[in-house]
Amino acid sequence: MGTPTGFTYRLDERGTVTITHHGRPAGTLRGSAAARFLAAADRGDDQQLLMARATGNYKHGNERESRGHARNRGR
Repeated sequence: MGTPTGFTYRLDERGTVTITHHGRPAGTLRGSAAARFLAAADRGDDQQLLMARATGNYKHGNERESRGHARNRGR
């Protein structure tokens, strides 16, 4: 629980990295952002976590606060 899964990426001939999540497009990285992502992936960093962060599908820091919100009480 809490570990991102379902991400894949594809590198095209122009150097663009396309990230998908469960087969649906989730983000595109070009230029220096793509180069940084590929360098981190080659270093052996957790690729699922890298892709989650690159697409913005990552914890936002407010999960603990939102648990106590009125609409979420009792869940």
